[in-house]
Amino acid sequence: MIEAHATAKYVRTSAQKAGLVLDLIRGRQVNDAFATLRFARKSVAHTIEKVLRSAVANAQQKEGFGGDVERLIVLACYANQGPSMKRVRPAPMGRAFRVLKRTAHLTVRVAELPRREAAVVPAGDGVTTAPRKPKARSGGAKKTARTTARQTVRRTAGPTKSATAGAGAAKKTSKATTKKVKA
Repeated sequence: MIEAHATAKYVRTSAQKAGLVLDLIRGRQVNDAFATLRFARKSVAHTIEKVLRSAVANAQQKEGFGGDVERLIVLACYANQGPSMKRVRPAPMGRAFRVLKRTAHLTVRVAELPRREAAVVPAGDGVTTAPRKPKARSGGAKKTARTTARQTVRRTAGPTKSATAGAGAAKKTSKATTKKVKA
């Protein structure tokens, strides 16, 4: 199994924003990843596409590569935090606020599937990874049944007359709904 990687360092975005786009292509076939990046609405997607193209080119240069780009998958992709540039923004009364201009190091690893597994992978889906577990809540007690019930009522029923701010708010809503429409 041939593996290759490419890295772009000091990309002028935060690692968190780049990670959102990288999560979209992880485990997919290379052609599907290119299509996803082409239509992603994040500006870092163009940079990630360049890194992916470089990783594919590096795989093609490896000895033992089968020559079929269709069998390449995105094995791993991640964004590490780079150095942050510290800048100062003037504030009122002689104060100053610090501005952090973050950078990231983007890495994409591609691998070639063996011949026998190439037919097993579905064309549209690619190889998927297991979903991430939600993070545990930090600190604080568990929700009580009372607050959970109250939140459920808010979600399902919407605001009621008792939830609005007094009788004046109820009058305002009734006027808005009783306006006549000219034909």
